Amino acid sequence: MSHDHQQHVAQPASRGTVQLNHTAVYASDRQLSAEFIAAILGLEVGAPFGPFLPVDLGNGVTLDYYEKRDEPIQSQHYAFLVPDEEFDTMIARLETIGVTYYADPRRTEPGRINRLFGGRGAYFDDPDGHNMEIMTRPYIRP
Repeated sequence: MSHDHQQHVAQPASRGTVQLNHTAVYASDRQLSAEFIAAILGLEVGAPFGPFLPVDLGNGVTLDYYEKRDEPIQSQHYAFLVPDEEFDTMIARLETIGVTYYADPRRTEPGRINRLFGGRGAYFDDPDGHNMEIMTRPYIRP
C-alpha cells in the first residue's frame, strides 16, 4: 500500500459532503408499490430507468422500485420526514384506501399517531410489507 493511499484512507469525508442519492426498494409489483408510496406522500412516479421505477423525494433522494418476483420480499424500514401541514392529508389518504396506520413500529396502537420529539408520526405497511414511517420532526439523537 502506498503512502499516498494510506493518507487518503485516513481522512474521513466531512459529514456535509456525503448524501444518500438513491436506494433500491424491492417489490413484487414495482408499479403498484411505487404508485402507492407516491400517492400517500403526494409525489409522482418517474419514467422507468432500466429495471427501476423511480419515486423522487424532495431532498434529492430517489426510491428506485425494483421488481423481484423469484423470492419473498424482505421487509425493510423507510422513514420519511414530511411537512407538518401535509401530515393530516397523508393520514387521510391512508384511511381512504383502507390502510391501517399505527403510532408504534410494533403495531400495538392501530389508528393512532405518535407525538415523538414534539412532532407527529405514524407507521404503515406498503403492498409488500415494507414498514413505512411518516414523521414531522427528525429524531433527536444523543
